[in-house]
Amino acid sequence: MVFGRSSGKVLADRFKEDFKFIKGWAKKPGAVGAIKPTGKIAARHMASLLPLETELPVLELGPGTGVITQEILARGLAPEKIVSVEYSREFYAYLVKKFPGVNFIHGDAFNLDQALMNVPFETYAGVIGAVPLLNVPKQKRQDIIVESLKRVIPGGPFIQISYGPNPPTKAVPGKYTVEKSDRIFRNIPPAGIWVYRKDTQ
Repeated sequence: MVFGRSSGKVLADRFKEDFKFIKGWAKKPGAVGAIKPTGKIAARHMASLLPLETELPVLELGPGTGVITQEILARGLAPEKIVSVEYSREFYAYLVKKFPGVNFIHGDAFNLDQALMNVPFETYAGVIGAVPLLNVPKQKRQDIIVESLKRVIPGGPFIQISYGPNPPTKAVPGKYTVEKSDRIFRNIPPAGIWVYRKDTQ
């Protein structure tokens, strides 16, 4: 098979991102949820679930190498309308260069009050995350969802990718509901997309 220059660049960029991600995983395997970045198909599906017609900003948690960030931008959201919290200093530095204009924050998604302290936005259309929730205790999983949903419009989603057969945390009556959006078998590893919303019942 012969690749043109553009195809070769795409493959080179993908290899570079995979290599950077694996390096991050090797340094801190507990802080990275998979051994490869989120696949493009999964990222595109996740971005499609954001209600961008509100023209409100979006909060992204755990962008990694920016695969999901890229798909949010592809939907037409302006870079300055994305607030993205990344824990890894190496990934953060890479993202700032790759996506000029996006509001990247080097911080902890499990401490949003601190991470978002200097951000001018208070309300978001939705939250989209690739934070490795299965690597932390159940209470921390619940807390990050509750804290994230405090910041979204009524009915707005918290969209999370996970690599287990079940949601990272079950619904908690009075706090949030959860529904499965899709199972992406072409992702490596296969991934489930889960959507959390405030429980208003």
